Amino acid sequence: MNAVFFDMDGTLIDSRADLASAVNFTRVDLGLAPLPQEQVVSFVGCGARYLLENAIPEITGRFDELWPQFSANYQAHMLDATTLYPGVRRTLAELADRGWLMGINTNKPNFATAGILEHFGLKRYFGAAVIAGGDCVEMKPSGLPLRECAARMRGHRLSAHDWMVGDNWTDMESGTNAGVKTAFCTFGFGHLRESRYTIKINRFEELLRYLKPED
Repeated sequence: MNAVFFDMDGTLIDSRADLASAVNFTRVDLGLAPLPQEQVVSFVGCGARYLLENAIPEITGRFDELWPQFSANYQAHMLDATTLYPGVRRTLAELADRGWLMGINTNKPNFATAGILEHFGLKRYFGAAVIAGGDCVEMKPSGLPLRECAARMRGHRLSAHDWMVGDNWTDMESGTNAGVKTAFCTFGFGHLRESRYTIKINRFEELLRYLKPED
C-alpha cells in the first residue's frame, strides 16, 4: 500500500480567523494592540514558537511564559470559525476506498490537531498516524516527522510512491527530505518560497486525479 500525508492549516482546514483571534486575544491580555489577520497568518506554518515570536515581538524570548496563555486562548476559540476546505470529506473517503493509507504531518500544536480532527469526524481516516507539533523531536521542514508518521501506519516504510500534501514551503521540503512526492495546495495561505513540488492543485479534490487505486 502507498501512503499520503496531509498538513492541516491551509490544506485540510481554513483556520485563519481562529489563529489570528487566539494571537490577538493573547496580545490584548498583555496590553498590546491586535494585529490585522493577514499579518498574523503570514507567520503560520513553522510552529507555535515561530508564530508567537513573530506575532508578539514585543515580548522577546518569553515563549515559555506566553505558551500557556496562547494555548488556552486557542483551545477556547479554535472552532469558532474554522472550516474544512471544499471537497475534503469526499476526497478522503474516496482515497480510503482506493486503499490509500493516510496520515497527518503538521506543525500545529498536538492538542489543537486532535481536537479539530475529532470535531470534524476525520480521526477515523488517520488513526494513530498523526504527528503534530510536540510529537516529534523535529518539525517540518525536517523529513523525520514523515518517517515517524509512516511508522505508525502498521509499520509502513516510506517510498517514492508516497505523497506529502500541503500549502507551505515546510510541507514541500519535508516531503523532499523524506524522499516522497509533493502536492502544493494553491488554495491555502502558506508560502512556497523557492521550494519545488511534484504537482500543484487548485482544489482539494484534484488529488484524486493523481492518487489512483493502482499506484
